[in-house]
Amino acid sequence: PKELKNTDGGKGKKKKGEEIRHVDKTPSALFFKYNSALGPPYRVIIDTNFINFSIKNKIDLMQGMVDCLYAKCIPCICDAVLAELEKLGDKYRIALRIAKDKRFERIPNPPGCQESTYADDVIVEIVRQHRCYIVATCDRDLKRRIRKIPGVPIMFVHNHRYSVERLPEATMGGAPRF
Repeated sequence: PKELKNTDGGKGKKKKGEEIRHVDKTPSALFFKYNSALGPPYRVIIDTNFINFSIKNKIDLMQGMVDCLYAKCIPCICDAVLAELEKLGDKYRIALRIAKDKRFERIPNPPGCQESTYADDVIVEIVRQHRCYIVATCDRDLKRRIRKIPGVPIMFVHNHRYSVERLPEATMGGAPRF
């Protein structure tokens, strides 16, 4: 009998310094970077500084989101954002009172971030697991981290009103362009 030759050309062997690469699976709701999981009512995860900027610019959170997206919005606050606001103390008690509003949905910290009080890490982890959220923040570092995740829009304060970045439906309506 003939000997069987290795048909893969030696590619099956592992090199000593070669590392295994981990590539995340693309969610089925994404069509390239278009996220079909997003639709009214929009679920908006709110960051600590977004609440503070809204207070400084005298914008009502619920009404500002409706004016920006022209649809019903469900503001969501994770436990880490509430912990950050509580740590900031008495100066930010108005922001804490707004965050504890009954209309806001509470999101528990995801597994692996249970005891984390750094809200940026928790928000990025939530959005990476479930891409059905819009992230509302004014933090440059958090925006930079969220832009690396395809299909996640970012809401921010611009010219005393809310604006959305990377949401295709927003440009069709009357969302502010800049």
